[in-house]
Amino acid sequence: MKFFSAIDRYIFRLVLMPMLGIFLLAASLLVLDKMLRLFDFVATQGGPVGVVFKMLANLLPEYASLAIPLGLMLGILLAFRKLATSSELDVMRAVGLSYTRLLRVPYILTILFVGLNFAIVGYLQPLSRYYYEELNYELKSGALGASIKVGEFTALKDRIALRIDESRDDGRRLIGIFARVANAKGQVLSISAQEGQFLALQGAPDTVILRLKQGQIIQDMPGSTPRVLSFTNHDLPIDLPQIEKFRQRGGEDREYLLPELLKLGWNDQLTREQRVSSQANFNYRMVEVIMMLLLPLLAVALAIPPKRSTSSLGLFVSIVLVVAYHKVNQYAADVAALGKINPILGLWGPFCLLAVLIVWMYYRVAYVPGGQAIGWLEKAAESVTKRLKSLLRRRRRGPILPAPVEQS
Repeated sequence: MKFFSAIDRYIFRLVLMPMLGIFLLAASLLVLDKMLRLFDFVATQGGPVGVVFKMLANLLPEYASLAIPLGLMLGILLAFRKLATSSELDVMRAVGLSYTRLLRVPYILTILFVGLNFAIVGYLQPLSRYYYEELNYELKSGALGASIKVGEFTALKDRIALRIDESRDDGRRLIGIFARVANAKGQVLSISAQEGQFLALQGAPDTVILRLKQGQIIQDMPGSTPRVLSFTNHDLPIDLPQIEKFRQRGGEDREYLLPELLKLGWNDQLTREQRVSSQANFNYRMVEVIMMLLLPLLAVALAIPPKRSTSSLGLFVSIVLVVAYHKVNQYAADVAALGKINPILGLWGPFCLLAVLIVWMYYRVAYVPGGQAIGWLEKAAESVTKRLKSLLRRRRRGPILPAPVEQS
């Protein structure tokens, strides 16, 4: 007997396409939502547009760790829902194929994605989070070459005020330049020029040259008459502010790799607060990955609608359940990091409760004749739907008018 039968290949095709589609859709929505905020943030800081895509690339592992479980569960759920609504599942059950046997391919996919998500959560995501924070820091500090905003005054080194009317050729040509330079002796230079450009100075990375063309310099000294000079070319050296290097990786627990968290969490040389925080983050990552092993059971339990029904309530309940559990884990990890609850109890306790609920729901569907995981909820939803339809029909009907009276 072949390990992969024709039915297994058929189920694989049914699961694969919705799973990949939902994964891409979820990741795209998360990226687009963040992209708008990053564009606004980068524009406010005056940084280059290219840094937005670098920051988004560093956020992809975090979004993938959320989209992979959701795509896996919904892919399996939609595949079994199609089998159930087309009566193919009844035929498979009639020839002796149990739900457990039909879950062979979904569980193979689940194990593969568990390994992938473990690598993302344990190793790739901490590194990408650190690089994201580094880009964020460099953008705020100007290390990425934050541009001078056109039409606004920009202060440099507390002694130079610079304003540019227009920027062309990606900043290589500046039009309408005004600069005010002051020194410790009280001398003030007011410089205006038709155009200019920034030039790098070899051997002095902390200084740039602003080469100005066709302008005037008004030199004002305390107690003396101002002098006006015209120039064709003038080089104005500008000292760049010193930028501190970004901190080393590990400023936050989520920047540590899993082996590092394991060492820190049970290191007696560290303070209790550091150990508890590392333990909370370690258990949070592990429980998020292990929970994926329950998703095929949950998907099958909620994919089978009642007989002679095409209700999609199970799809809605599955999304709410997974998202709510993720939020509970986040809250428990935050509280455990503060030392208010035991990390193992706070994170593995909800997991055990969810596991018991999912196993019970799967047992109801797979081993109880005619059993439904959320049958009571289906009945309640059906009752509410009928009531709403009845109210809508009444509103559509016109008012009941009295019968006309015959005139004699």
